[in-house]
Amino acid sequence: MAARVHKGSVKDPAVKERGAKERAVKDRAKRIRASRREPMAKVDTAWLRMDQPTNPMMITGVLMFAEPMSVADLRRVIRQRWLAYRRFQQKAVDTAAGAFWQTDNDLDLDWHVQLTALPGRGGKRALERFVSQLASTPLDTGRPLWQFHLVERYDGGSALIARIHHSYADGIALVQVLLSLTDTTREPAKGSDLQQAWLKQDGADVARRVGAAERYMKLGTRVVEKGMEMYRDPTLAAVLAKEGGEIGRELLHAVTLPDDPPSLLRGKLGVSKRVAWAEPLDLEEVKAVGRACECTVNDVLMATAAGALRQYMMERGDHVDGMTLRATVPVNLRPLEHAKKLGNHFGLVFLELPVGEDNPIRRVERVAESMNNLKNSRQAIVSYGLLAALGMAPTAVQGLALDLFSRKATVVATNVPGPPQTLYMAGCALREMMFWVPQTGSIGVGISILSYNGRVHFGLIADAKLIPDPDSVIQRFGSEFEKLLYLSLMSNWDARLDGPSADALLPEDTRRVIEFIAG
Repeated sequence: MAARVHKGSVKDPAVKERGAKERAVKDRAKRIRASRREPMAKVDTAWLRMDQPTNPMMITGVLMFAEPMSVADLRRVIRQRWLAYRRFQQKAVDTAAGAFWQTDNDLDLDWHVQLTALPGRGGKRALERFVSQLASTPLDTGRPLWQFHLVERYDGGSALIARIHHSYADGIALVQVLLSLTDTTREPAKGSDLQQAWLKQDGADVARRVGAAERYMKLGTRVVEKGMEMYRDPTLAAVLAKEGGEIGRELLHAVTLPDDPPSLLRGKLGVSKRVAWAEPLDLEEVKAVGRACECTVNDVLMATAAGALRQYMMERGDHVDGMTLRATVPVNLRPLEHAKKLGNHFGLVFLELPVGEDNPIRRVERVAESMNNLKNSRQAIVSYGLLAALGMAPTAVQGLALDLFSRKATVVATNVPGPPQTLYMAGCALREMMFWVPQTGSIGVGISILSYNGRVHFGLIADAKLIPDPDSVIQRFGSEFEKLLYLSLMSNWDARLDGPSADALLPEDTRRVIEFIAG
């Protein structure tokens, strides 16, 4: 006798059919949500459209581990943590109607996370050449704009190269996201909070700057509409100053800044990049110099960079006496604890690099003075509003504005504070790390500074036509800092070390001793 089927039971054909239809509807809704386009923020759109063959808009990072890491372990971390950010499952789509984020339903993790090997013995030079090649190669626009390359065996451990397009987020945010792939112990306890272990809390002041930046976005739009006209006829800029008050004056200052002087660090760009990184400095020693000069760690490091560029330029015949170059420096405009929300939330300021100054301590003083002036200005939020406006502007206007501002600086410089203790990824200790942000327009040199685990890491990226030998610059960072440290130790510890004090410590014979010690 056939079994009786009760209506409503799981064996009821009508119930099974209804359940299948419901699952089909849910699957279809899921596919629709996955393929739905999400408008891209205006500032992110601006960075997407800044891509040029001479300057791909990629942030490139290198992480070096003390132990070998397998590509299987790396892919597991990327799958679990990186792809937990929905944005990294999306590709950028730029259309005449605007730019969008769209989920890539065919995301190929094997393509995004690749295993590679270095030629020969695979030392530091080989890794630098490989990173240079990757930094020169644009990402595939048909896929999500990020990629990881694992060198499974490097210097007793492994090296990981990350490339992420600037449209996803700014360098500060991406460093935080990369570090979210790590743990504070080799075998982390379930539920451990990496953020609380080291992330600086700076929300209140930065949040106020974000609110101001949003208000000034409308003014930035007006600048884009009228800015090129003002540039051609500076008398019209007075209108902007009158309409915008303090913000208008900041924009007027930016628009009317003279171009940076000609030097071997400026010129027609090619399509090849060169990268290099220096032996790290001891952070406590950098702090000691800062205390002696009564300035910040950032002031000391940027003055060190100015000294390294000065020596390189002089050796190659550039006349640098009295010369001042500018660096565009990103300023974070959001609390760091919000960085994982991605997107670009930073402004740019023009920092003076006194490469024409012979006295190392006077270089520190001049950098500190320039930085203090910038802290009291609204240049960062003005530039943020301008970038947002550029995201809406026609391509021709974007190009003109980019050319205008990139001619006013020679270097892009970044300084990101990292965690003070050792981190681990997939159980491997992170030994060193470095990253480089892209240059914009006609700028062909980038300097990156990152502190990690009590040490400061310097990196340089440059157009191969301008600096074909970046190691010749990088090796001078250490020697320039040694000069500052020597003078700090020789000075009167009960008084601030200033320019005149350094002059007294720098008779010709002492200069020769410092040069010898510094190599």
